[in-house]
Amino acid sequence: MFRPEEMVKLEVITLNRYKDELLTYLHEAGLVEIRELDVKVAQRDAPNEYYRKAASYSITISRIVDFLKAHKKTSGGGLKGFFFPKERARRTYHYEGVEKLIKDVEEFLSKVEPEIKALESQMNALQSEIERINESIEVLETLSPLNLDVRYLRHSGLVKVTVGTLDRTRLKPLIEDLKGVTEGKFALVTKDSGEKVLLVIATLSRYQDKVNSVLAKHSFEKIEVPGGEGTPAELLKEYRRKLDAKLRELDEIRKEEESLAEKYYDDVVFYKELLDNERDKASVLPMLARTNMTFALTGWLPRMDVPKVLEGIKDVTEGKAYINVREPTEAELDEIPIKLKNPKWVRPFEMITEMYGVPKYNEIDPTLIIAFTYSFFFGFMLTDFMYGLIIGVIAALLVKGHRKFNDGTYKFAYTLLWSSFFTMLMGALFGSYFGNAGDILLQHITGNSNAQFPRIADPLKQPMTVLMMALAIGLAHLFTGYATGFVVKWKNGDVKGAVFEQLPWMLIIIAVALLATKNTSMTMLAKVIFGAGLVLFVVGEIVSNGGLAALMLISDFFGFVGNWLSYARLMALALATSGIALVINILAEMVWGIKVSVVPIGIVVGLIIFFGGQLFSVAINALGAFVHSLRLHYVEFFGTFYSGDGKPFTPFKSKREVSKLELKADGGA
Repeated sequence: MFRPEEMVKLEVITLNRYKDELLTYLHEAGLVEIRELDVKVAQRDAPNEYYRKAASYSITISRIVDFLKAHKKTSGGGLKGFFFPKERARRTYHYEGVEKLIKDVEEFLSKVEPEIKALESQMNALQSEIERINESIEVLETLSPLNLDVRYLRHSGLVKVTVGTLDRTRLKPLIEDLKGVTEGKFALVTKDSGEKVLLVIATLSRYQDKVNSVLAKHSFEKIEVPGGEGTPAELLKEYRRKLDAKLRELDEIRKEEESLAEKYYDDVVFYKELLDNERDKASVLPMLARTNMTFALTGWLPRMDVPKVLEGIKDVTEGKAYINVREPTEAELDEIPIKLKNPKWVRPFEMITEMYGVPKYNEIDPTLIIAFTYSFFFGFMLTDFMYGLIIGVIAALLVKGHRKFNDGTYKFAYTLLWSSFFTMLMGALFGSYFGNAGDILLQHITGNSNAQFPRIADPLKQPMTVLMMALAIGLAHLFTGYATGFVVKWKNGDVKGAVFEQLPWMLIIIAVALLATKNTSMTMLAKVIFGAGLVLFVVGEIVSNGGLAALMLISDFFGFVGNWLSYARLMALALATSGIALVINILAEMVWGIKVSVVPIGIVVGLIIFFGGQLFSVAINALGAFVHSLRLHYVEFFGTFYSGDGKPFTPFKSKREVSKLELKADGGA
């Protein structure tokens, strides 16, 4: 808590014959971040033929997964699936090495791939045929005004027949040009076809090249006449019968595809996950060093996991391994990966910290502070009891449904659940229940037109009071940041930074707080503290910036003032929430008494306006509270002490959703 997990450096040298099994154990344990070895006397390792096959088969099986997924019947989903998703069943695979896995995959693919390829080939051929028939139907519909046997439209002996469409405005020029190139020896049939004209042109074959040039000049769109006999209308019926037959075939093939998906999808996904993890394992091989007989690896792991990892390595290598665990050196501080360490109830808020960046190894982890301040700011901005209750119910359902996955949805919902408690608290303190709807209901029940829920302030009627509260909260938040920065710099030996960068603002904030009490006995002390802080601030600027100190004095001082005033957004969003809710209530009240004859239609419309408007207000104001709460931390608060320049701990870890490996290190055979 407040500090990242303590990390140590792991160094291992063992025999090559244990490589695959050791990497598999570390991959499944997911406790070590493997780093590249910097060695001069050994060569880099590289994936062998089986790892290369794993990568190749992974691509093949991914294509099969996509094909089967497109035809798999889906179940569940909807709101219930969103709130309470089902956990996927996991199958155990007895792992005996990558070579055995590749053999199993090849055996599986030899059975599955031919079936899928054959069905896929049938489907593609059938879809091409259906597309061709549809194109023919489209052409025949265009030719339907012609009461001619289509055989004549395809004539290409001594006389060449050409069919197509032309813009109506080009018809006369086309006829004139045809007369010129054919010496008047051509026949022409025209039919209206919307904005265009359907043409059938018959000419002697010896004029065809010249005719084609004329047709191209006038943008004539040639039509390929489909095969068959009879008029276009008669042929249309035949082609539609063909289409119906092909569509029935398509339905049968789709049923076969659904059957294959039902039969093989889970197996294919299972083997895909196994292969994907082998590809991931192979990605670290270039980080290792090896000789003819041995290989070496190095990495970082949390101190608390050392006993478990050492026991696993010894078990896998049968004790034939050199293992060294050491403390990080001063030179390695910037290279140490950061794993946050917080109580279980705070961990979901690590998502907010990580969105900005994790701390350096010698910095403080602000997650515990954020767990309170982020939720409080969210509640202050939304500040309505009923809004908090709605968000709380939704968040609680998501937390319950996604807890077992510990996914992003669970973490986000957990932060919203905390925030909803503060929203309800601030709503009760400000007497806001769907804005002033609670007061209206109370007045209706009691008959007292002045009745209202108790409150410490009304954002709409007492905005200055709420503003003073917001600025006071801002000062406390900034002071926490500067004090945290002072402690971090002091402990890290940066006394100059602690005294000249953090302490001045701490003293200035204390002085402002004392002056705000309006206690005359504190005035002199406040001025002394303010003066001391100002002197330290000026000296620090001169020491840090030299000749630019005059400019930086103004910039940094007003930067601090700007950061402080930025907390006025707490009041602004609280005011916006109350204002929007008030407008919705007024609109609902305006239509409430409307009647059509004796039917009180205004009540129905009013309820729609009220509940629809309030739900919209919840969504839009919750979004604003979420964004601006983040901003107050990322810009104003983190700017006082936090860099976020650490490197996140990314352990060498398998991704398992549908598979589980049984290893010797787990007690397997």
